[in-house]
Amino acid sequence: MKSFTYVIADKVGIHARPAGVVVKTAQKYQSVIMIQRGEDQADMKKLMEVMSLGVKCGQEVTVTVEGADEEEACAELESVFKERL
Repeated sequence: MKSFTYVIADKVGIHARPAGVVVKTAQKYQSVIMIQRGEDQADMKKLMEVMSLGVKCGQEVTVTVEGADEEEACAELESVFKERL
């Protein structure tokens, strides 16, 4: 299992456009990919679940990736978070 932690820098938090990009990226991989904020977590392959977390600017999230392609998935998702959020 691979994971990374990221503090959201986007003023609006995780809103529709970047959430869509993150979900599309996650859907390319076979691994199980989850995002967690506090006690709440969501499947990163499901847009409505990611949006329902209501992550705001300055909040910390942890992304965990587990599966056959976890190395590549974790690296690409971390890059997307840094570029978009």
